[in-house]
Amino acid sequence: MTNVRLLLRYNQSLLLAILLFLGLYGTYVELQPRGYDAFIANSNVNQGFGIAMVSMAQTVPVLTGGLDLSVGAVMTMVDCLASVVLNGSPLQLAWGLFVCLAAGLGCGLVNGCIVVYGRIQPIIATLATGAIFMGFALVLRPSPGGTVSGALSNVLTYELGDALPAALHARLFNYIPMEFVLLILVVVVVWLPFRRSVIGRGCYAAGSSENAAYVSGVNVSASKLSAYAMAGLLSAIGGIFLGLQTQSGEANLVQSGLLTLNSIAAVVIGGTSLVGGVGGCVGSIFGAYILTTINAMLQVTNTILWVIPASPLIQPLFEGVVVLFAVSAGAARVFWVRNRLELLR
Repeated sequence: MTNVRLLLRYNQSLLLAILLFLGLYGTYVELQPRGYDAFIANSNVNQGFGIAMVSMAQTVPVLTGGLDLSVGAVMTMVDCLASVVLNGSPLQLAWGLFVCLAAGLGCGLVNGCIVVYGRIQPIIATLATGAIFMGFALVLRPSPGGTVSGALSNVLTYELGDALPAALHARLFNYIPMEFVLLILVVVVVWLPFRRSVIGRGCYAAGSSENAAYVSGVNVSASKLSAYAMAGLLSAIGGIFLGLQTQSGEANLVQSGLLTLNSIAAVVIGGTSLVGGVGGCVGSIFGAYILTTINAMLQVTNTILWVIPASPLIQPLFEGVVVLFAVSAGAARVFWVRNRLELLR
């Protein structure tokens, strides 16, 4: 019983995020004129997948006590790169996927090296590198264009049934968005092994107390470097998917900034502490889909949470308020702690 209580207490932010998402999405389905069907579900998952990936990317550096302001730029750059290399024969597609993932991983390693070995504050380092990555994106795509494989896009952006051979086709698979399957794969194949590894546990330890982690024998430098590398890799997956969605590339600076803002908002809503050491990518996924659901509700009802009249264009303002409120709420505990030294634990 005690273990259950500890588990619930440790994961209460994640549980709250899940309940909030279920409540909001249920309300959205009720407000949606078409109700719930496979097309609506696929559209909703499709809209939130990119934000979910960039939010997962943001989560890992945040766990170490840092912040990566370049995740949106990396995602945009990989989108532009995909519009150049992600087309042709199956072998060329495989090579293009490898190049895109390697580019994202390389960007993350650059961020990690600057933060760890250059000893520059993460928010400053990634702000600068984000501008550099956007410069690469503009070199690749001075104007919107390019092509991304339509066949690969059809396989990865529709229902699971469309990706299966006719012999394995079943009616049930038509109700499962392919992006949902991809999210599960990313969590199971990428995030969970990383979280359970020595390096992953080191990220949590460094975020909780870097000095204590160092004294305990944790390789803090390797953990931080891996965190930013993982952020680059996850951003690259999001960039590839963005290219598959649009089947083109665009070095959109506004889009890059909004993706970064969305990632921070989703991380906070998902229960990851901006101080570090607490949270995880699963909560950030639900945070991303909470934002997506709110945006969908804005489009359907022209209100915020069906109460405050508003245009869908006000979504960035709403997300900024969410981030400000969440950060302020986290900092407010300084007013009621009995011993200020508790803040250093």
